[in-house]
Amino acid sequence: MKAVAAAGGVIGLGYWGVILCRAPTPEAIAAMIVKAEDTVGADHVSLGSDFDGSVKTDFDTSKLSSLTHALLEARLSTETIGKVMGGNMVRVLRTRLN
Repeated sequence: MKAVAAAGGVIGLGYWGVILCRAPTPEAIAAMIVKAEDTVGADHVSLGSDFDGSVKTDFDTSKLSSLTHALLEARLSTETIGKVMGGNMVRVLRTRLN
């Protein structure tokens, strides 16, 4: 993760049980996001849902508002939440695709 961040990249965090080591609840995903942000900084963390059919997940996009609420409860700033919820990924894609 630190090497990706050092290169200016973003880490897309998956949110299924095997990655979380527990049930994929909004609170568990928020805790993982907070830990990642503490490790590499808010500019290098993003959602990475992997909804391409290769994994089964109990948490889907219909629950993103619950995740946003959990991130607010975890005391992340609205700026950081915006970055995690898509801002960072958009920034990196714009940089790399131009």
